[in-house]
Amino acid sequence: MTLQLLRVIRNTFVIPSENYSHYLGRHCRFLRSEYRYSEWGLRRARGARISSAVGARVHSVTRSLRYFCAARPTFTILKEKVTMPENKPFQRLPKHVVPKHYDLELVPNLERFTFKGKTAVKVLIVNATSEIVLNCLDLELSNVKLQYADGSSALIPSEVRLSTADETATIIFDKPLNEGEATLHCEFNGEINDKMKGLYRSKYLTPGGEERYAAVTQFEATDARRCFPCWDEPAIKATFDITLEVPEDRVALSNMPVKEEKLNSGKKIIHFDTTPIMSTYLVAVVVGEYDYVEKKSRDGVLVRVYTPVGKSKQGLFALEVAARVLPYYKEYFDIAYPLPKIDLIAIADFSAGAMENWGLVTYRETCLLVDEEHTSAVRRQWIALVVGHELAHQWFGNLVTMEWWTHLWLNEGYASFVEFLCVNHLFPEYDIWTQFVTENYIRALELDCLKNSHPIEVPVGHPSEIDEIFDDISYNKGASVIRMLHRYIGDDDFRKGMNIYLTRHQYKNTFTEDLWAALEEASNKPVGAVMSTWTKQMGFPMVEVSSEQKGTDRLLKLTQQKFCADGSQGDDTLWMVPITISTQEQPSKIALSTVLENRTQEVVLKNVAESSWVKLNPGTVGYYRTRYPASMLAQLVTAIRDGSLPPLDRLGLLDDCFALVQAGHTQTAESLKLMEAFSNENNFTVWSSISNCMSKLSALFSHTPLDKPLKNYGRKLFSNITRRLGWDAEEKESHLDTLLRSLVLNKMISFEDPETIKEAKTRFEKHLSGACPLAADLRSACYRAVLAEADEATFLRFLSLYRAADLHEEKDRISRALGAVRDPALLKRVLDFAISDEVRAQDTVFVIVSVAVSKNGRDLAWEFFKDHWQQFMDRYQGGFLLARLVKSTTENFASEASAAEIEQFFRAHQSPGTERSVQQALETVRLNAAWLRRDLASTTAYLQPYH
Repeated sequence: MTLQLLRVIRNTFVIPSENYSHYLGRHCRFLRSEYRYSEWGLRRARGARISSAVGARVHSVTRSLRYFCAARPTFTILKEKVTMPENKPFQRLPKHVVPKHYDLELVPNLERFTFKGKTAVKVLIVNATSEIVLNCLDLELSNVKLQYADGSSALIPSEVRLSTADETATIIFDKPLNEGEATLHCEFNGEINDKMKGLYRSKYLTPGGEERYAAVTQFEATDARRCFPCWDEPAIKATFDITLEVPEDRVALSNMPVKEEKLNSGKKIIHFDTTPIMSTYLVAVVVGEYDYVEKKSRDGVLVRVYTPVGKSKQGLFALEVAARVLPYYKEYFDIAYPLPKIDLIAIADFSAGAMENWGLVTYRETCLLVDEEHTSAVRRQWIALVVGHELAHQWFGNLVTMEWWTHLWLNEGYASFVEFLCVNHLFPEYDIWTQFVTENYIRALELDCLKNSHPIEVPVGHPSEIDEIFDDISYNKGASVIRMLHRYIGDDDFRKGMNIYLTRHQYKNTFTEDLWAALEEASNKPVGAVMSTWTKQMGFPMVEVSSEQKGTDRLLKLTQQKFCADGSQGDDTLWMVPITISTQEQPSKIALSTVLENRTQEVVLKNVAESSWVKLNPGTVGYYRTRYPASMLAQLVTAIRDGSLPPLDRLGLLDDCFALVQAGHTQTAESLKLMEAFSNENNFTVWSSISNCMSKLSALFSHTPLDKPLKNYGRKLFSNITRRLGWDAEEKESHLDTLLRSLVLNKMISFEDPETIKEAKTRFEKHLSGACPLAADLRSACYRAVLAEADEATFLRFLSLYRAADLHEEKDRISRALGAVRDPALLKRVLDFAISDEVRAQDTVFVIVSVAVSKNGRDLAWEFFKDHWQQFMDRYQGGFLLARLVKSTTENFASEASAAEIEQFFRAHQSPGTERSVQQALETVRLNAAWLRRDLASTTAYLQPYH
């Protein structure tokens, strides 16, 4: 499921949406439940028949054992004792009675915001039991009965016990049920809620300006139970026949094509084809008013993109992408898309970015719609990635599904990797793999070095525990380690392994080990042994390298140690680290590949001159930090200056050095000195990394006398690239230069560069007058420049622009620029605006964040959050949006006093679903405070010329 809302919070408003796809965040899920790893082993041990999947897993383990026994050191995976805060005991559903097929009828009332429905579920009674336990929440049940397949009289339960705490319905009979097949009938009523989960309402305006509502479903992870009583766990799959009764003038969609449609007294009754066997969280229904565009893909699948009425042209870009993606995945996986159609639909109110419901993928409007005049280049690129991500799920997640939410990363990490494969194939001009490093890889490293991180695989239990693992670890670390694995085994074996995995487990459920077994079978490499160190252990290593010249050869000594954000030594954790090395002799070639599996290991590079640079982790593919001695670093800095070091290596070197600064291994002044080597840099992604470093420094020093000197330093650093790019795009300009111009201008405005601000204001006035419309890629920079010095009249002018905007992307751009206002009184009005009816609940968080990340708004946003805490709790009900809000309003502080205040507040205000976010924010605040104490004096001395 997307919304790469995970990328939203970091630097979102220091470098606005034009430059960071993470504005929208991505793939944030709402999951519930628990997985006990030992259960799997116990079930298998109790005489269950061993499947081919289990056999493959045994084969994988045996091969890994042989690999290690062959003169290799003893290797132990240290499992972190990481547990999610558990509010109450939790158990998965009993398996005495399991569903095989649902007949589901829904009748939504879009005026009263209620719905009624019926289910007839064909079940298999596996063991004699007097109780049927299934999931149910916020529903009223009636007319419950069980009918045996032999046609005997229906059994009426003696009691139907609903538990809101357990989110279950327990149907109790007077005597044990007979083993065999039966049908469970139930009628129910519920609310079409406003919480963006279950069956909910989404407000939209007709072309005539009338306010109406659509009915939309969002079931992942555990909200199908809010729409109909069901076995709401990913491993309890079934088929579905879905029937909808809706007003005859509304569009009604579900996972499958329409089988039959009947009109009856102003209503239409629509029967959809039977679905494949699937998990409940992938069931989907939409009822509303939409236009569509359609196309058949090369492999014969009908693709439609549904848009708001009158905006069908805005669906053409996504339609073209989707129609090209499907045959690409068919060829890559060597398995055809299994449904006859795929619909992509833009939803006005949508808490995530997108959701991969099988055959009916739902999206935020900003993740699907492209307006040729008003959509920026980075947004178009973003939409391609989101479409690629969701369609990857049609195979990896829908056809083959994780057994339990502990293995969520199997869905999300993999789709987050494959979306880049896909977009790189469709749009090579995007240079998307280079962007992967700044958008995914670095984000994961930054979170994963905290003591309050978590392993990729985290046992989760009660629903309130689950939202918080939908973060940069599950998505971005997951994608990063799969990218590392892809490099380790090679693309051919990777594709072969994917086909084995998907073919072997189609329409079934899997564990992480099943994927490793398939890839190991394809590559004949110890995939399980290597990768378990990355999925079951928290964090990652720092590889320290030393160099000694031996005649014409170079001897390198490599030492691995867990990297910790606070600079501490870490524990005895070891990883199996795929190491690659490049040299000055052939910068784009891999000179040596090995696996670092001990604490220390020596390698020899043949024919490398003493004066030549040597670089670990070329391409920045390995998920680790590298620390060089001064002599090796000096050689690499020379290669940065002359451009002989490839872009990804320049980027990786800078980011590693900056991480070492944050951890206290070296001083901030050293990173400032290193960044000066990039003054003639031209690569967009490298500048993105520089920008990220500068944003962190700006936040850290914003409340010290270094605020102005650092801005002066930034203006000088960015001056050459600003002059080169200018304001106006050249004819046939590269996609990356378009992105870079937006990035650079935004930074120059945050550095308060007078010339840039003056030009931005001039262009804004011409834009408003109609004399010269602003290119979409420049708007955010211009808006922020004008708003920075805004008075009330200017502020009201922007609110009018917001109200007049018809494209959600433009509304986002304006609302998220409001945080640039410096006047405290106006900033308070921005915060009030964020929770007004004018801002959709899904967008409120990001308007508040725009204030929280600014120098003048940090304290105001925190006070506002505290004052409105209960309102946010009620609005978001512990979902990931609340967790993001908690983190973004707290983590930019830099004193122990602030940390103590934050800690005290959350001790007194329990916020289920935000516990880990609070702990991560507290750790970050204390890290900031230590960094400031450690480096303020030396940084002041270094920046003396910029005062």
